[in-house]
Amino acid sequence: MLSWIADDAEVRDHLLVREWMNIVAWAGANIIDGAEGAATLTEGYLDTGVPIAGPGAPLVSEFQLMELIAVLGRSPDGGRSYVGQVIECAWRLPLLYAAVVDGRVTPWRAQRIADLTRSLPAEAAEFVDRHLNAAVGGVGWAQLERLVTEAILRFDPERAEAERHAANDRRHCDVYLDEVDAHGGVHLDAYLDAADGHDFNQAVAREAHLRGQLGDESSLDVRRAKAVGAIARRDLALDLLIADETTGEVIAQAPGRRVELNVHITDTALAAQAQGSRDGRCATSSTTSGNNVGRCEETRSPVQVTQVKEWLQVPGTTVIVRPVIDLADCIPVDSYEIPDRHQRRVRLRDHSCRFPNCTKQAVRCDLDHAQPHAAGGKTCPCNLVPLCRRHHRAKTHSTWRYQATSPGHYLWTSPHGHMFHVGPAGTTILDGY
Repeated sequence: MLSWIADDAEVRDHLLVREWMNIVAWAGANIIDGAEGAATLTEGYLDTGVPIAGPGAPLVSEFQLMELIAVLGRSPDGGRSYVGQVIECAWRLPLLYAAVVDGRVTPWRAQRIADLTRSLPAEAAEFVDRHLNAAVGGVGWAQLERLVTEAILRFDPERAEAERHAANDRRHCDVYLDEVDAHGGVHLDAYLDAADGHDFNQAVAREAHLRGQLGDESSLDVRRAKAVGAIARRDLALDLLIADETTGEVIAQAPGRRVELNVHITDTALAAQAQGSRDGRCATSSTTSGNNVGRCEETRSPVQVTQVKEWLQVPGTTVIVRPVIDLADCIPVDSYEIPDRHQRRVRLRDHSCRFPNCTKQAVRCDLDHAQPHAAGGKTCPCNLVPLCRRHHRAKTHSTWRYQATSPGHYLWTSPHGHMFHVGPAGTTILDGY
């Protein structure tokens, strides 16, 4: 079996190298001449050359690139990154590309190198390519990063100096409240001044140690996590003296928690939770396990009913109950402008951009009239489709076309006749071309 696996791996690598070579040939046939962002008349419509590799690599057709990515079955952003890596190697790292074609370097390793060199000027990329050629298979990532740093210092000293002066601007502290997981947890990521980091660590360590002395039997990691919240809440409890802008009177204000979450949950789930509480048992037992899950709109992730209950019990929480929406209901309006109730209905139905493999959330998308309003198309949920700005442009200004075959189901046709079905289950490449 190991021999079979090894043989299949070799076949896979050969096929991937062939895909690289075909992508390079495709890029050579779809170069748009002119400056970045310049529009070019191509086959009767305006096309734009987009840079997806470093300086000196060709600009490729934006609309043709969309079709290539769709045929590859990749997401728009992931596909642009992948094709850009191939073009980076072929045009700016030719020795590395030759090593991939010859089988001396695996494609995935070359892709990681391409990510590091994309921002370099052409001379610096050539420097890296030349120095890697001698022993590309044996160079570790730390050594490669040092080589890239040396290339920047040699060929782009202004950039190196600017990065040195701008280092402090990279400081940040991010709490990913829009990525709450099913257990009600979030990630915190920070890059601090060393002194600030030391003081913060000392404060967290002292709070965690104190909690242990007071009887908290949680692990040190858990106590440190609790300490961050305790330190933050002590700040929220402080009265802030703020002068009223109108009267000049100094008043005390205490900021509170302002978190807005949209949670979809069934009445049976709420009833099961309430019954479980009355019976003194967990509502997530086997008798109610089919009804103990809701969905958080902000994270598009499942959430336990017990977690929703805890959120609702936070003092000061405001609960808005919206009625159940019939997604198949059609109530057109006369105007081109789309009312809020239609926007909410369409975005709840489709969740994301309806271009093949695109995952951008519908709340961040335009709503497109499938049949143009100027041509008699109704402003109605059945005629509205969420498209992100990039793919809205493709539908409007290129020969990408789609049909809404039924609510939530779309049949796309690419410029060269490739067909894709987009529906609740994702994107399917059809053989009807």
